[in-house]
Amino acid sequence: NIQEDILRATADKMVELGLVEAGYVYLNIDDCWHGQRDSLGFIHEDLNKFPSGMKAMADYVHERGMKLGIYSDAGSKTCACFAGSQGHEYQDAFVYAQWGIDYLKYDWCYTEDVNPKSAYRVMRDALAATGRPIFFSMCEWGHSKPWEWAADIAHSWRTTGDIWPYFDSIPAEFDGQWHGEPVLALVDKNEPLRAYAGPGHWNDPDMLEVGNGPLTEAENRAHFSLWCMMAAPLILGNDLTTITQETLDIILNKDMIAVDQDPLGVQGLRLRREGDVEYWFKPLAGGDWAFCAFNRGGDDVTVAIDWNSFKFTDELSGCTFDPQGCKTRNLWNAKEKVRKIQKIKTLKIPSHDVVVYRISR
Repeated sequence: NIQEDILRATADKMVELGLVEAGYVYLNIDDCWHGQRDSLGFIHEDLNKFPSGMKAMADYVHERGMKLGIYSDAGSKTCACFAGSQGHEYQDAFVYAQWGIDYLKYDWCYTEDVNPKSAYRVMRDALAATGRPIFFSMCEWGHSKPWEWAADIAHSWRTTGDIWPYFDSIPAEFDGQWHGEPVLALVDKNEPLRAYAGPGHWNDPDMLEVGNGPLTEAENRAHFSLWCMMAAPLILGNDLTTITQETLDIILNKDMIAVDQDPLGVQGLRLRREGDVEYWFKPLAGGDWAFCAFNRGGDDVTVAIDWNSFKFTDELSGCTFDPQGCKTRNLWNAKEKVRKIQKIKTLKIPSHDVVVYRISR
């Protein structure tokens, strides 16, 4: 049911809610925008859905200080069975550039006997040939381990299958049906790949489900925090027309967004797990660290903290975490004062929730 009016209203809502100011500058159109190819093979938008045309849609978004994203597929058809870009890569890239597109998600349906390295290189070269900067988001679900070979091809690559708005498991009622994976399954797949991420080439464990489905406030906060710790793209997947203040407060947490978007560009690591509690660290520019204690269990816990036991050298950043003389700021509780790190002896962590500190000298 994608259509021009919905996208224009969404763009306006993103500005109104402060999302654009916070850094959410892309408005991405997914599958189902396509019309037909003409006699020369050039793709057109569906004018029933976009009566003003895609160029007008891009202009509308750009006038609001935003960028427009679009979707295609490396196969003969998209996942919803519209025209794929296989054999038309340079034509499609040319059309996108003429429209003023800024971002391309490139999917992987209907790609029988297609070599992913070759297919994604062709589209990379096609986009580059337009002369327009277009963010290139690969989406082949991690099947061919793109993190090992795509750093010079795409700006990001999916490391996982599709996400679903469940936290740690999919309800039994969906057994035997097609569905995505819960939040924590994607965390466990993406976290070990930290060595492959960095400025300009990011691991992408799929969009955020914050504000969707049966996820609780704690689960939404943990979901968002873990994506920020993993330096993952923050792509909102919720309905802005029904968004609650609770959800808005999470996705507009500028301290957490700063952790995600930190210019050092190092993906965080899960340093240790003790029972149901995980301890994550992410090095930040200027010598700061983000620390996240995550309770993935079903019961609230109180844990004792020995900061000296977390000393380690992070081979990706060349930094050593040393608690001596450090101060902390709680990124989810603005009422908590800045404290010396050594004064934090215990942490209370509710079920499926997090405590996140920014640590600095």
